[in-house]
Amino acid sequence: MAEPALLTVENLSVEFHARGKIVQAVRNVSWQVNRGETLAILGESGSGKSVSSSAVMGLIDSPPGHITAGRALFQGQDLLTLTKDERREINGRRIAMIFQDPLAHLNPVYPVGWQVAEAMRVHGVPPSEARARAVALLERVGIPHAAARMNAYPHEFSGGQRQRIMIAMAVAMKPDLLIADEPTTALDVTVQAQILTLLSELRDETGMGLVLITHDLGVVAQHADRMVVMKDGEVVETGRVADVFRAPAHDYTRRLLGAAPGKLPFRVPDEAAELLLEVQGLVKSFHLRGRFLREAAREVRALDGVSFALRKGETLGIVGESGSGKTTLARVLLRLMEPSSGSVRYRGQDVFAMSKEQVFAFRRRVQVVFQDPTASLNPRMTVEEIIGEHWAIHPEALPAEGRRAAVEKLLVQVGLDPAHARRHPHQFSGGQRQRIAIARALSLKPEVILCDEAVSALDVSVQAQVIELLKDIQKQYGLSFIFIAHDLPVVRDFADRVLVMHRGQIVEQGPTGAVFTAPQADYTRTLLAASPKADPTHRPQRRAGERL
Repeated sequence: MAEPALLTVENLSVEFHARGKIVQAVRNVSWQVNRGETLAILGESGSGKSVSSSAVMGLIDSPPGHITAGRALFQGQDLLTLTKDERREINGRRIAMIFQDPLAHLNPVYPVGWQVAEAMRVHGVPPSEARARAVALLERVGIPHAAARMNAYPHEFSGGQRQRIMIAMAVAMKPDLLIADEPTTALDVTVQAQILTLLSELRDETGMGLVLITHDLGVVAQHADRMVVMKDGEVVETGRVADVFRAPAHDYTRRLLGAAPGKLPFRVPDEAAELLLEVQGLVKSFHLRGRFLREAAREVRALDGVSFALRKGETLGIVGESGSGKTTLARVLLRLMEPSSGSVRYRGQDVFAMSKEQVFAFRRRVQVVFQDPTASLNPRMTVEEIIGEHWAIHPEALPAEGRRAAVEKLLVQVGLDPAHARRHPHQFSGGQRQRIAIARALSLKPEVILCDEAVSALDVSVQAQVIELLKDIQKQYGLSFIFIAHDLPVVRDFADRVLVMHRGQIVEQGPTGAVFTAPQADYTRTLLAASPKADPTHRPQRRAGERL
């Protein structure tokens, strides 16, 4: 007789009441997860995947949220009927959760060791034993010098290390079920691979069930056993990962799989195109003071001898992990930061020798699209004011009487309704806000647009739409793009040439096809190997580890 499911969600419905309106976030959702299994819940923003898991954990605020129907049977017990005291006995001890942003969920005023031990103390583990186990857990999840760093604070760790600390807290009581809500979305590709491998190892060692909530098809293909596809609050398809990828039954699933990047023919750079940007021997050093009086200051080279060129009409992809120097390079190119040495020439002219008037003209020709449009768009301004702000700064670019029509034309070009010009940023989705940011960048008809992780936070289908929009704009205006990203399949499809950075240096650069098919540097090979592929036939083997 087959072992019953660890958790069974049956016909779950959740609605939110706000401003006299009722929003049905989840409707009749059903899924289950077994011991020792990874279930992926896949869907775009607003699909209801996080709401359904929050309902299971009892984390929906009521009001405004209300669970209107359904059951969540955990080993035969309906979690949705538990009292607060009964819930406290289960959450953390038998069911645990990892959130997307560890910095927001780790207390900044307590050391990390204290926080890991707290998860055990509240469930009755003696303080001395809790501390010893906390050290062992931090070592197990890969925190170097764990005993010495027990008294360090969350801000003293990298993003990947903070996520490892969250995992240590979650598995402290050896739960039967672990729910991971987008645990790797903002992480570098190599750190993402390490975190997902760690979760899989912990699953195999303890026999726990793992629910992995994500919008990344590569993560699902490489790490999940079964998958649930959600859209508009409903489950549209479920099944084994290999079966769904091979023969998706629902049209929405087919569209998602079709939008996965990394499948287009390689673009070929035009070596005869006009040279726009030349970077030679760029160095940017930071001098950091010692933490103690006797500790000498030290020099950190964020950029160390960076050289490359950008031609008209091409896309240069820049890849590398956090700390590789990508963002520092972007700030120097935009003249937001002075280099320590080296040169940046735009159309043969030294950018850092320009007069005030020349810099003003340079910034009109080189625009930027940032990663987070919510932060880069002024919430108090309408879309018309946001796009038209550039013309107020550069009035020679467009007469005042023609600006409203120009805004509406730009909105059409980026796939939005001209009537949206009178709305504010909060009235749009993330993908729509990024389109507005692109329209703003286009308003001055630049020659170069620098995209700094401009699509990394977007859902796969929205990401595909934005990349297609950038390609269309490039063809129409002959634009050049500097495309900074950690998503290698997106860079593979969009870039003509690729520049790989590591610790402030370029370790490899060349045509995209050559770099992706025959990488020369060990670091490039490591990045490519760590990038998850949306193909379940190329997944790592599960190991048969002993259960703890």
